[in-house]
Amino acid sequence: MVNERKTEKLVRDMLSKKGYFKKGSPIVVEEQSSDNPKIKKLLKSASKAGSGAGYPEFIITSEDHPDLIVVIECKADIKKHRSENLDCFADYACDGAILYASYLSKSFDVIAIGVSGEKAAEVKIDSFLHLKGKNNCADFQVSGILSLADFYSAYIQSPEKFNQDYAALLSYSQDLNRTLHKLKVKESQRSLLISGTLIALKNAAFKAGYKHHHNAKQLTKSLLQTVLDELTNAGISPSRLENLKNAYSFITTHSVLSTKKKELVDLIEEVDDEINGFMETHEYFDTIGQFYIEFLRYANNDKGLGIVLTPPHITELFVELADVGSGSVVWDNCCGTGGFLISAMKKMVADSGGDSDKIENIKKSQLFGLEYQDDIFALAVSNMILHGDGKSNIQLGDTFKTANDPATAPTVGLLNPPYKSDSDDIEELEFILRNASALSTNGKCISIIPISCLSGTDAKSVALKERIMSEHTVEAVMSMPEDLFHNSKVGVITCALVLSAHVPHPESKKVWLGYWRDDGFVKVKGKGRIDAKDQWDTIKKEWLDSYRNRDEDGQNCVKHVLSPSDEWCAEAYLTTDYSTLNEAAFERALRQYVSFEISEAPAA
Repeated sequence: MVNERKTEKLVRDMLSKKGYFKKGSPIVVEEQSSDNPKIKKLLKSASKAGSGAGYPEFIITSEDHPDLIVVIECKADIKKHRSENLDCFADYACDGAILYASYLSKSFDVIAIGVSGEKAAEVKIDSFLHLKGKNNCADFQVSGILSLADFYSAYIQSPEKFNQDYAALLSYSQDLNRTLHKLKVKESQRSLLISGTLIALKNAAFKAGYKHHHNAKQLTKSLLQTVLDELTNAGISPSRLENLKNAYSFITTHSVLSTKKKELVDLIEEVDDEINGFMETHEYFDTIGQFYIEFLRYANNDKGLGIVLTPPHITELFVELADVGSGSVVWDNCCGTGGFLISAMKKMVADSGGDSDKIENIKKSQLFGLEYQDDIFALAVSNMILHGDGKSNIQLGDTFKTANDPATAPTVGLLNPPYKSDSDDIEELEFILRNASALSTNGKCISIIPISCLSGTDAKSVALKERIMSEHTVEAVMSMPEDLFHNSKVGVITCALVLSAHVPHPESKKVWLGYWRDDGFVKVKGKGRIDAKDQWDTIKKEWLDSYRNRDEDGQNCVKHVLSPSDEWCAEAYLTTDYSTLNEAAFERALRQYVSFEISEAPAA
């Protein structure tokens, strides 16, 4: 006969080996019940039988992480590990753990673990993550019973936790925007103020003493000087330092910031709590860029701050498409706030295997950026410094001057060029050609541009596409989601272009064309366009697998020999599945077409 006590002993032994029962530890392991009044209240009606209180075999809490609980439910029979639908709560280990998590998640984030088996050699362990306020749990990709520190690390780095924290950050950004509006800080200065504050808070003396200045004037002077000191200590050259000083100098002359000490102190304290907390938890994320986008959403002018920033999930996608690794050298000649470079840094550091020399070299010699606008340049530099990169090769300048190209030939080019708003603006493809020209032979250039650049068959478009094919190989074109730049208040429909540099396109080579219109993101009032259903990780994997394998199903991806006079987009070559057509689909397509015509109409 099976004996659940044996399973519980196995778990107890595993917990002991991982340090859960060490004397003086802040970790509390309770069995079959809890002395925590909040936990007791939440589980008072959590019986697996449907009535009364219920308790898992183990409840683990820690003073160090009071918002997180680990629960473990045991079954002796490995056949009772998990049901198909995870809804047989009384009979299966995983199902029972998930039930308890559903009750506890009203107040906590919960790691729910199901364990089955009586012998160590046969034991089965599955884990799930149920975040506070969510209606369901997700598979938690860990193996076995870990130390609480390792559980916490995996929990913090999980996509579900990131989405939760990111939603909280976006919510705070709205409050912050209202605060800055009341303080009469211009939209164009808001991101600079926040980035400067974050840089100043890196200075221990400023962080300890900013509340103790006698008045606001002294505090603003201290804030600016600390920013300049930190930039100097980070190795910023004198010429660039002068540009940055000009960008941040408004802080000391602002009529409200320089006269209202309490309001400024409260702002700095909030930024430290809300934004620094997020950045410490989620490294290598373009936080400054996200606040820039959020502030842009409230600007009076649709393009009030001047540029359109690439959403972080797309910068990370492009880094994967380019196979960026620890040895890559990455170049963005339209770098904005540095989103592509930060995503590349994240991947390169992760691939370095913790080698400190490699990581130092990555940050010092393998990331190159160029930005034309001086205020955005300031944000890019501050952003890189905030991510531990004090000597990044971010330059202020014009990409069409070859003196601004990197001294080392990059292996990867990533960019989102400025989009034309007037007929005499520089063509987007010109920026791509400049980026690719600086790359090493066979280096990958991946860009996101209006789809009209590649679908156009007018003389100017054909001539530019001829130049691309004469100098580089067109590997792939992917049609991107239509509302991708909703958060930047820009409705342009875009595509991704993948080139191999300095290898002319072979005449008979087929180009891979992907239809990547649905990334799972949805528009949520007050939050913009977000991954509300946690679908992006799955979709990204499908896209990457399809691209790497050069799949061809006729519905979502196809290969085709292209010429400069052809339309370079999947829509022109995919096979229509008429069985899916109905009145709603027709209306949706009609709306999309009208939206496209409006967004691509020439400026008056």
